[in-house]
Amino acid sequence: MEQNPDPETGHRSSIPTPLHVVQKVKQNLVFRSKWAELNGAMGDLGTYIPIVLALTLAKNLDLGTTLIFTGIYNFVTGAIYGVPMPVQPMKSIAAEAISNPSFGIPEVMAAGICTAGILFLLGVTGLMQLVYRLIPISVVRGIQLAQGLSFAMTAVKYIRNVQNFGKSKSAGDRHWLGLDGLLLALTCACFIIIVNGSGDNNDDRETACEADDSVGRASPTTRRRKLRKLIASLPSAVIIFFLGVVLAIIRGPKAFKGFKFGPSSIDVIKISKHAWKEGFIKGTIPQLPLSILNSVIAVCKLSTDLFPDKDVSATSVSITVGMMNLIGCWFGAMPCCHGAGGLAGQYKFGGRTGACVALLGVAKLVLGLVLGSSFVKILDQFPVGVLGVLLLFAGIELAMCSRDMNSKEESFVMLICTAVSLVGSSAALGFLCGIVVHLLLRLRTLGDDQSLSSFWFAQNS
Repeated sequence: MEQNPDPETGHRSSIPTPLHVVQKVKQNLVFRSKWAELNGAMGDLGTYIPIVLALTLAKNLDLGTTLIFTGIYNFVTGAIYGVPMPVQPMKSIAAEAISNPSFGIPEVMAAGICTAGILFLLGVTGLMQLVYRLIPISVVRGIQLAQGLSFAMTAVKYIRNVQNFGKSKSAGDRHWLGLDGLLLALTCACFIIIVNGSGDNNDDRETACEADDSVGRASPTTRRRKLRKLIASLPSAVIIFFLGVVLAIIRGPKAFKGFKFGPSSIDVIKISKHAWKEGFIKGTIPQLPLSILNSVIAVCKLSTDLFPDKDVSATSVSITVGMMNLIGCWFGAMPCCHGAGGLAGQYKFGGRTGACVALLGVAKLVLGLVLGSSFVKILDQFPVGVLGVLLLFAGIELAMCSRDMNSKEESFVMLICTAVSLVGSSAALGFLCGIVVHLLLRLRTLGDDQSLSSFWFAQNS
């Protein structure tokens, strides 16, 4: 943090002035590339839309209220961090609500508030930063790989099978043709691969093309490079998303009958003692390990990898997740967190600054204020196969972060953690097994020249 001179003593202080804060917020919200940031904003919708739609259809979640609050969350986190920090549903709580008929909106909100309260306390006490420093990088990569592969497998299910989000189950194989057919999804996937490639940096490719253009004038090679540059500049996710909107309107013209404009009424949710108990036991307990590992630890590590010049600490992320839900859940907004998968997806499609998610936040806020809960009628007709394509590339991008393991030992721990997380469907179980395996491997190499106090951190520096 920049230090400011004290006007009386002349000494520099690390306390930020209001002017310094305003300047930092402006810097965090500067567009690096308008099309790229807009394109990146679409990278998280493959996760966000299905879960929100499922909760709205199955549990009557107030979509208008959720859009307003998550829009505010997006804008504020973009301004604070200066990176495309995502705002995603708390998946374990959402899964419990969709699968359990007795787990209603009061229980959902109670689970969100309890989870948020614990994360907030871990953040303000500094314990979350301590946890972040102690967890081996190989275990973090295992959690990221498991989450990425889980997203990818869910995406393939969305592409191959017709989905009933209201009942959270598949409804048969998807037909090849049609406005939500398999051919459409595969075409969208091929389009993204042609435009975005395997995830290499578009900025580097464009710089190389410009350097080549300065050497050759109108040679065939130069023309091909210019064509590749033009293709790489296309906002693939934006094009695909708006294609999905157009198809949704064509598929469900009757959805506009009875359309009501204006925001939903925002009321305080009444939570009974029974709802608090059920929410904590069935919602908070399974959600908490996932929030700590994926929403804080993994997202901080991924932010450091992708944006080394940005200060994204486990303490601040834990506090922001806590603050979001300690406010929004009281009014019926879906419990939210940050997530490494959303960050990877937004980065994959071009998001590089806080302007990416701030722009998405403004769009959500406008939709929430103008259309309210009526917007669910459009979302219900959105081609699920197209959402699956966006989710597929977000999952693959997150999984690819695990490619930096430098030794067989680190890879071994990572793959054990991943395998247990996927088969056991529990990030907490995978984390526990990863820690145990890491300890056993470190004990095998513990020599006379290595103290017990230093052997744990040998792999974490």
